[in-house]
Amino acid sequence: MAEPTRTDARTAIDYMARDYDSFLASMRALIPDKLPEWSGHAAEADFGNVLLQLFAHMGDMLSYYQDRVANESFLGTAQTRRSVIQHLRLIGYRLASAAPAAAALQLSFPATANGVVTVRRGSAFATKSQKDRPSVRFEYLGPDFDIDCAALPVDAQTGRKIHPAELPVEEGRTIGGEIAGVSDGRPNQRFRLAHAGLILRAQGSAAGVSRDLSLRTDLGGVIQEWTLQEALAFSRAGQADFAIEIDAEDGAEVAFGDGAFGAIPPSGSSIVVDYRVGGGARGNVPAKTIGTIVDAPALALAGAKVTNQTPATGGAERESIAHAVAQAPRVFRSLKRAVTADDYEALALQFKGVGKVRAVAGSWNVVHLFVAPEGGGKVSDVLRANLLAYFEDKRPVSTVIEIEDVDYVKVYVKAEVDIQSYYSQADMKEKIQRQVGSLLAFDAVDFARPMYLSKFYEAIEAIEGVNFVTITEFRRVVPPGREPDPTGVLTFDANEIPKIPDESGDEPYFGGIRLGITGGY
Repeated sequence: MAEPTRTDARTAIDYMARDYDSFLASMRALIPDKLPEWSGHAAEADFGNVLLQLFAHMGDMLSYYQDRVANESFLGTAQTRRSVIQHLRLIGYRLASAAPAAAALQLSFPATANGVVTVRRGSAFATKSQKDRPSVRFEYLGPDFDIDCAALPVDAQTGRKIHPAELPVEEGRTIGGEIAGVSDGRPNQRFRLAHAGLILRAQGSAAGVSRDLSLRTDLGGVIQEWTLQEALAFSRAGQADFAIEIDAEDGAEVAFGDGAFGAIPPSGSSIVVDYRVGGGARGNVPAKTIGTIVDAPALALAGAKVTNQTPATGGAERESIAHAVAQAPRVFRSLKRAVTADDYEALALQFKGVGKVRAVAGSWNVVHLFVAPEGGGKVSDVLRANLLAYFEDKRPVSTVIEIEDVDYVKVYVKAEVDIQSYYSQADMKEKIQRQVGSLLAFDAVDFARPMYLSKFYEAIEAIEGVNFVTITEFRRVVPPGREPDPTGVLTFDANEIPKIPDESGDEPYFGGIRLGITGGY
C-alpha cells in the first residue's frame, strides 16, 4: 500500500496510490497536516469519512479507466478484441473469421436406380443430432452436375450403386437473397447483415471475388454486381466495389465508398447479399457421421445415401487475439508477397483452416507447402484449391506451389508408475494419460521439433500422488532406411509431426501411453 512520505519538512503525495485502499489511506494520512481542526475523523460514522470513501472509490474507478486506456492503446498490451481489430486495421490486417470444415461424401444408390439425378449447388447434408450435440450442416458449393445411375456399377459388398467420385461439401449455411437495406444515395453507407458468424476466408486480392459472399444492387429490376475488396482505399471513382468489416461480436457490415473511393449505390436500390455463416471446430466431425440428406430433393427421391468415409477437417474458430498479435507483424513484413520461406508460412497461417505449415524450396521455381489443417488430418480438396487461389496474386509469376500432406508419425510411450496407497488407480491413470496426451496434442507439436524423454518423466512425476515412474518404451515409427534415433530423444524430418497412436489393437496406447500402475487401490 502506498503511503505519504515527508521530504524537506513537506508531505510528498505518492501518485502511485492507485486502488481504493491506497487512496483512502493516503487521504487519511494527510488529515493532521491539512485539516488539524477535524477531530472526529477517527469515528467511522463521521460524515467526512463517508466523503473520503466516496473520493477513494471515484479515484479507484478513474485509475482503472486510465490503465485500461493506456493498455488498449498498444497492440502488445491490448486485451479487448475491438482494440486489436482497430490496431491491426492500420497495417491492413483483418482478424480471420471462423473457417468451415470440409468433407468428402460417398454417394450410393439402390441397385434398381436407372434415372439421371442432378446434384445442385446448395444441396445440404448433416450429421445426426444427439442429446448433447446438435447436428452439423454441410453444403455442396460446386456447379450443378448430373449422375447417370444406369451407368453406375453395383458394388458386390453393399449391393448398391456407388458413384466413383466423392462429393466435396463444406460446413455452414447459405443465406441467399438477403436484403440488407436500401440505398439513400449518401456517401459511405453501411448496412449490417442480419446473421452473425460470417464465413469470410482470405482471398487473392487480384481476383476481387469471394466464393463465400456476393453482393448486387437491384434498382427497378436492373441488377448490378459489386466486387468485394479488402479496403476501398485503392478503389477508383465510380468503381462498383464494397468492403466487409467484422466487429468483435462477429457481426458484419457492408461498407460502400464515397464516390471518390468506390461508387455510391444508386438511390433507392436494394442491397441484396448472398453469404454463408458457420465455421468452427465443431465441423471437424468423425468419419461416417454425415448421413442425413437435408436439402437435396433429387437425391432423396432416388433413394440415395451419403456418408463421409474420412473425418471432416479444416474447421477452425475465429482468430484469437494472441494469434493475431503474433502473426500480424510477420504478414506485414512480407508485404503480402510470398518470396522467402517465412513469407509463405506467414501468409499460409493467415488463411483460416490452416493449422500448421512448413515451406520447403524444391527446384528453382517450386515451393512445397506441407500443410496440416486445424486439428490435424489430411488436406481436403476444398482447402487445397482455396489455398492455391489465395496465393495466386502473392507468388512470383514463375513459381509453382505444391501443397502436400504432412507425415504424421506415431509416438509410442510405455511406462510403469508407482502411486501412493491412498490414490485411486483409475483416477491416476486418467490423469497420466491426460498429461502425456497434452505433450503429443496437435497444438503442442510442430515440424521437425525433437521430443525428449525427460519431458515425459517431468510431466508424469509432476502429478500429485506419483511415487516414481519408469518409462520402458519411448520410440517413433521409423521408415525403412532411416537411422535410429539416439537414446532419449526422437527426431523428425521437416515434413513430419508427431501424433498420438490410434487407440486400437490388443494393447492400445490410450492418450499416447500404455500404462502399468502399482500401488494405490
